[in-house]
Amino acid sequence: MSVAPGSKGKVLLAYSGGLDTSCILVWLIDQGYEVLAYMADVGQEEDFDAAREKALKVGASKVFIEDLRRELVEELVIPTIQANAVYETVYLLGTSVARPVIARSQVAIAQREGCTHVSHGCTGKGNDQVRFELAYYALAPKLQVIAPWRIPEFYKRFPGRNALLAYAAEKGIPVSQTPSKPWSTDENLFHISYEAGILEDPNVTPPKDMWKLTVDPEDAPNTPENITITFKAGKPVRVTNEADSTDLSDPLDLFLYLNTVARRNGVGRIDIVENRFIGIKSRGCYETPGGTILRAAHIDIEGLVLDREVRAYRDEHITPVFGKIMYNGLYFSPEGDLITKMVPLTQTNVNGSVRVKLYKGSVSIVGRWSDTENLYDMEQSSMDVQGDFEPTDSEGFIKIQSIRLKKWGQKFQNN
Repeated sequence: MSVAPGSKGKVLLAYSGGLDTSCILVWLIDQGYEVLAYMADVGQEEDFDAAREKALKVGASKVFIEDLRRELVEELVIPTIQANAVYETVYLLGTSVARPVIARSQVAIAQREGCTHVSHGCTGKGNDQVRFELAYYALAPKLQVIAPWRIPEFYKRFPGRNALLAYAAEKGIPVSQTPSKPWSTDENLFHISYEAGILEDPNVTPPKDMWKLTVDPEDAPNTPENITITFKAGKPVRVTNEADSTDLSDPLDLFLYLNTVARRNGVGRIDIVENRFIGIKSRGCYETPGGTILRAAHIDIEGLVLDREVRAYRDEHITPVFGKIMYNGLYFSPEGDLITKMVPLTQTNVNGSVRVKLYKGSVSIVGRWSDTENLYDMEQSSMDVQGDFEPTDSEGFIKIQSIRLKKWGQKFQNN
């Protein structure tokens, strides 16, 4: 590793262009480090050129901007959909799924550039510090980590926004003139999160203008919109919408379109209180537009084509574990490696198409079919046609199932 004479080391900082990480960048330089800035394009609305210019202006020796959108969709988002994974039954893991690709790219650049350290701007109370640092240590055990918001010298010097603003003025760090929102956000192409500020009171209703991605369901179009999603081995491979002549098959384009159609129909909002990995309860509001549609469609097609016992095993042993691993930042771990290899094995027969209706925030399934899977037999399921099912067979099935229940019931009669 090449370190400039007199420098404490070379640091690759995960940089956002905002006040916090800009101050961290300059503070690290003040501490004697050479600082390189790294930004990940995971689909957030960001002026990357302006952020690059700002980082160089305040002292970064190099700036790296990596487009990770396709990696995020193909390697993290789609497997999460295949697993039907959520955290605590409702959170679609929007922040969590982006962290592995961001951390992996940061580590790769740090190693290529001969960095001795990596750094981030995560708070000392949140999940992201855990997610990033566990990934760093798994991927590059010898890299050292600088977490300013856990360093007393830093957080005591900057107890709030005003202290950061004063430091920015002192050091000539450009500060956006946009008024600060009374909450914080994190955005990628899968979702956006809102927390802190006024949202820390769990009984405060989020203001209407907080929601950035989706139209208010009450203001969404009065006419439903219908789309069709086709799955192959559990992966979305085609989306069509006759109303606007859409027909897409590229994974990234397909997902971005689902975001678009969900947003205009007010789909994907939730407001929850969750349990952070470090033990603190946190209130969060989330918009996951395209992901909400995909998950609903995927669950539905599985009902048609997936074997009952395979589905039950996956739902009990894979889905909750996958969600917990992603939420806790353990994607790069032995158990993470195991569980991600198991998911595709459950999806071999998940082939078919689902017709979806979007209307004022709701996602309704209105039909499904498969050209290749035949677990569903209309004649066998019909109440009007006997087909090849012999009703008398049910008598023996019921008798076998009742053996233990009769034994259980006898004890009440004997008493």
